[in-house]
Amino acid sequence: MLQLRIVSPEKIEFDGTVESVLVPGTLGQFEILTNHAPIISSLGVGQVVYTASDGQHTIDIAGGFVEVQKNKVSLCVEIHE
Repeated sequence: MLQLRIVSPEKIEFDGTVESVLVPGTLGQFEILTNHAPIISSLGVGQVVYTASDGQHTIDIAGGFVEVQKNKVSLCVEIHE
């Protein structure tokens, strides 16, 4: 399991445990699963899709950054209105 925290300038969008996270990297979409290698990447326009215990959720973003380290995933994003 992964600990996911999604933060926008306005608020904390999500903070909880998830099974996977799909993000729109600037060089292409990629998925983060348990025990993913440490990474820092910029994000482009697209959807963040994460799977939690209550199902799949999506957030439309206009860009941002993702950091993965020791099963902790931190996203700093601008929400696409």
